[in-house]
Amino acid sequence: MTAPTRRRAVRILACAALAPGAASFAPPARVVWRGAALGAAAEIALGGGPLAARAEAAALAAALGALRGVERLFSLHDEGSALSRLNRDGRLARPEPDFVALLAIADAAHRVSGGAFDPTVQQLWRALAEGRAADAVARARAAIGWDGVAWDARAVRLTRPGAALTLNGVAQGFAADQVSAALAAHGLTTTLVDMGEWRGRGGPWRLGAAGGDGALIGRLTLYDGAAATSAPGALRIGRDGVAHILDPEARAAPRWRSVTVVADSAAWADALSTALAAAPAGHARAIVAAAGLRAALLEDADGGVVRLGAAQSTRGSAAIS
Repeated sequence: MTAPTRRRAVRILACAALAPGAASFAPPARVVWRGAALGAAAEIALGGGPLAARAEAAALAAALGALRGVERLFSLHDEGSALSRLNRDGRLARPEPDFVALLAIADAAHRVSGGAFDPTVQQLWRALAEGRAADAVARARAAIGWDGVAWDARAVRLTRPGAALTLNGVAQGFAADQVSAALAAHGLTTTLVDMGEWRGRGGPWRLGAAGGDGALIGRLTLYDGAAATSAPGALRIGRDGVAHILDPEARAAPRWRSVTVVADSAAWADALSTALAAAPAGHARAIVAAAGLRAALLEDADGGVVRLGAAQSTRGSAAIS
């Protein structure tokens, strides 16, 4: 059996935190698809009046096509994906526009978080998860550095020896955004998409946010917005049981038991929930403000909750109350 990845562990918590059983859907909801996305369970729910069966089927087909397109680009489970080929060869010629778009989102998250979000931790994560010797871990740590990733329309290049990327901390959110947009383009504008992170349209969609022990720590309301949860302790890796979300600069172990973020897009919520995991409270406040996040819930090791950003729902996006 394949061991769970770090984003699979986050998905397990997110499923508990934002499960339909903990939700109160203002629009009558129908789950029209359940499956897998980037190695995690996923589903699509529709609200509002139904379209004609043929139109709804066409919309769902377009949405699933968008999902498979994201997987074809960013899955680490697929040796033939664009990301796997980049990691293997150190170069990806003629990247598709969505690949470049996601790199731009990752770059923005890296900058706004002061480097806390850094997809170049992939080799270090593997070295720790596989229990490699100290010298191998040191080499993997030396490969970290977002400044060693260069791209344009012609190619993506990894310039540090041995470098590799993981986009798991943003690709699930990107998938939710793409699926949601595909549904909307086909006339389905009251939708809740779960690809490991959540993207809602036409709400209010009311969801419960749970902490690391499963207890309810907040309520989310999505109108046209998104939510993501990161839980560093959801999976421990390697012989030393290191938290699966890594600080790229090894400044500290993750400071929060869980982080839930609401934002305008699922990709942005996904990336920033990861970045906030190791941020002290003061830095977290600065990140939330600089990133334009609607709100965040940060649960400490003792179960205390720090609320940042807007306290009330904002129609047109998403918030925590």
